[in-house]
Amino acid sequence: MTLRYKRVLLKLSGEALMGDQEFGIDPEVLQEIAQEVKEIHALGVEVAIVIGGGNIFRGITASNYGVDRVTADYMGMLATVMNGLALQGAMEKEGVMTRLQTAIEMHQVAEPYIRRRAIRHLEKGRVVIFAGGNGNPFFTTDTTASLRAVEIGAEVILKATKVDGVYSADPMLDKDAVMLPRLTYLDVLQQGLKVMDSTAISLCMDNRLPIIVFNLTVRGNIKRVLIGEELGTVVQGG
Repeated sequence: MTLRYKRVLLKLSGEALMGDQEFGIDPEVLQEIAQEVKEIHALGVEVAIVIGGGNIFRGITASNYGVDRVTADYMGMLATVMNGLALQGAMEKEGVMTRLQTAIEMHQVAEPYIRRRAIRHLEKGRVVIFAGGNGNPFFTTDTTASLRAVEIGAEVILKATKVDGVYSADPMLDKDAVMLPRLTYLDVLQQGLKVMDSTAISLCMDNRLPIIVFNLTVRGNIKRVLIGEELGTVVQGG
């Protein structure tokens, strides 16, 4: 089996862990994600993961209701650590050695983020989960994903979503919306497409880092992307 990528960064939203719930973590979904990661890890792929916290707390939303934005963002970062711990537990239950690194130091529960140590873990066959955002308010976990991917030398960002790819409009609201299989970074920025935020897209563009947006809810899709099947939306240079 020929793999298209050797080292990848998987971006998971916090909402991906909810399943059909309105809040929190669905244990079955968590287990399914862990099993999918285990499958690609067994192929020899070096896997890093950035996880969001929107299933527990979303800083930008809370700031609209009177919570100071900086405080709200730090609360959101802590939510990503909770998700990271849950995912680490699920991964190790599947027998995959995992390391959780956080941008906000909390030695009792995770390693601090150290780039060289993260790369060494990947080289030794461990899955590395990055939590705590990038340690600064006003940045999303999309930007963290782009930053960490560049820092560790990932070959691609796999952006896991609940839809098949990037659409011209919201497919839930517009029946004429069509999926766009290929986009450039400038397409995303100029058309305001909701792939990742503009800071994340710009960082990927500057470093020529491709993004593949795909549907995580279809079992086996991560593996299909890695072996080169045409799946989802690919965002790269023109």
